Amino acid sequence: INGYRRKDTGMDRIALQLKDDVKEAYLHWDAFWHGDIIDRPVVCVTSPIDEPTADWYDDNYYSRIHADLDKHVKGVLGNFRKRFYGGEALPKAFLSFGCDEIAAFCGGELCFNPDSLNTNWSVPFVTDWEAALPFVIDDDNPLWQRMLRYISKSAETYYGKMLIDPIDFHTNMDLLMAARGSGTLCMDLLDCPEAIDRAMESTLEIFRKVWRETRKAGNGTVSEGATLQCDFSCMISPAMFRRWALPVLEEEAKEVGRVTYHWDGINALIHTDDIIASHGLYCIAFVPGEGNGTHADYIDLYQRVQSGGKAISVYGPPEMIKRMHKQLNPRLTVYHTETSSRKEAEDLLQWFVRNT
Repeated sequence: INGYRRKDTGMDRIALQLKDDVKEAYLHWDAFWHGDIIDRPVVCVTSPIDEPTADWYDDNYYSRIHADLDKHVKGVLGNFRKRFYGGEALPKAFLSFGCDEIAAFCGGELCFNPDSLNTNWSVPFVTDWEAALPFVIDDDNPLWQRMLRYISKSAETYYGKMLIDPIDFHTNMDLLMAARGSGTLCMDLLDCPEAIDRAMESTLEIFRKVWRETRKAGNGTVSEGATLQCDFSCMISPAMFRRWALPVLEEEAKEVGRVTYHWDGINALIHTDDIIASHGLYCIAFVPGEGNGTHADYIDLYQRVQSGGKAISVYGPPEMIKRMHKQLNPRLTVYHTETSSRKEAEDLLQWFVRNT
């Protein structure tokens, strides 16, 4: 595209039945991760396909844990066949069991609200840090074993058709929060900081284990890069963030390579300077949270992040991201949106080409 050639990854050999322009998308993504641009910013736009479709398979945390795997994996594939993936949007199945799944792999119990099968949490299980450390994943843990089977079965079914997204990595201090409880953990940071030092070392080893073994189970079908996060950061000071969260996030980023940091809530903005100065957290996805406006309300923040050399990932309807495009650096922006038809999606992509 415009003479641009890929630089250092091997994803261009993978064809996907559900996205016939996948190699072009890989080129745009590769340019983005190198701070470069081809003819427009990265734009991930999806829409329903034009033809009539059958019923939607109910894919949620509960069904991923409890449904027959063969039936579930095929049902999810059917869902993806009903969508158009335009620009850099890739058909990728998200196989997570829930935000606290890694705590559950370490011995926690996932609980569901029967009124919301796509919401769950882990019951805190650490009562004494000395007795609990180091955290480990028992290789015979049933939920961990199901995750590996789930990824392996998905990889077998989806190969050549679509990809698998890395699972939800609530490691770092989020793993400690799930294991101990948020209020108790806040007190522990003051009462026994040395124990938290050791606990954070354990979370990093657990991250490495989960990252490597899930990718191995995916057999080449797990997509490049991952999203890292530390939602607990909204409850701690910048000094605590620098002592515990940030060093582990940067080590996780070394393991992954291409990282998007999920920056959740306005209370986490106290860490802005540290996020901008961080190593390895290249693309920042700030989520304002309910009642705190849209992404378009944070242009000043995004410009500050981009001035510091970081990229951003933003969401919004087409007209909103068009307005944002006029104020943001196209080399350092990923847009996510949805249209009502494939034609609208393709027209939007051409608009970005004409206006970049």
